[in-house]
Amino acid sequence: QGERKGTNKYYPPDFDPAKHGSLNKYHHSHPLRERARKLSQGILVIRFEMPFNIWCDGCQNHIGMGVRYNAEKKKVGNYYTTPVYRFRMKCHLCVNYIELQTDPGNCDYVIVSGARRKEERWDPGDSAQVLPTTPEQRERLAVDPMFRLEHGVTDRGVLERATPTLTRLQEAQDAWKDDFGLNSRLRRRFREEKKTLREEEEEAAALRARAGLSIPLLREEEEDRRLAALLSLRAPDSYEEKQRLKRSEISQRSWFAPGTARAAGGALQKLGLGTGRAPRTPP
Repeated sequence: QGERKGTNKYYPPDFDPAKHGSLNKYHHSHPLRERARKLSQGILVIRFEMPFNIWCDGCQNHIGMGVRYNAEKKKVGNYYTTPVYRFRMKCHLCVNYIELQTDPGNCDYVIVSGARRKEERWDPGDSAQVLPTTPEQRERLAVDPMFRLEHGVTDRGVLERATPTLTRLQEAQDAWKDDFGLNSRLRRRFREEKKTLREEEEEAAALRARAGLSIPLLREEEEDRRLAALLSLRAPDSYEEKQRLKRSEISQRSWFAPGTARAAGGALQKLGLGTGRAPRTPP
């Protein structure tokens, strides 16, 4: 898009570079277009990001840090040689306008009107942050040699107490210097995990296909394996063992029913063909 805007420009036949200078002057327009519609009043429309959490005075809704607005930027003064800017924007939830202003002296923003700040600030000393030198201290350091000496001794004591912590932080930072090696190991681990997940998904899909299930299956956990091992509702013998026992029972069983065997034995005894007796020789 930028290349298209930079090269594909239409120059009308009556365009004269010596007379008009540029296409913006030819069309009597500003290069910033709508953003510069109030430039004569010293106002430029910019994209502003909320620097902290606030409460809107119009709708009493919370507006989080990082919400972006089209704000009107205007210079309202100076802090020494640093300009002070004011930003005016409309709340996206109501018709209320919010105005914020830079505070270069405290490196912060202040709310002028239309909202109130959500108090989430703390004392920098409580979080072991380095406190900036106040203007009064800087002036006293410039004119009072004894105060400068005491201030230097205090600073050296703070440095000695913070040296072990700074050393540990530096060692931890040095461990991350090999960005290529860390990235390679991380990508290798991600590839292994992705391969494992793909195999588990394929096994779960095959199991659902065999069982005819249409519900997703959860991953098997160690607790599931332990509970499954404790279950006693399972067959004592396998299918092959059952078939072998059945064949053995059939082979050891008599061919005749109990009543049929006794009737056959009585008939043989009547005919003299019973067991234990030899047949008579005919005369």
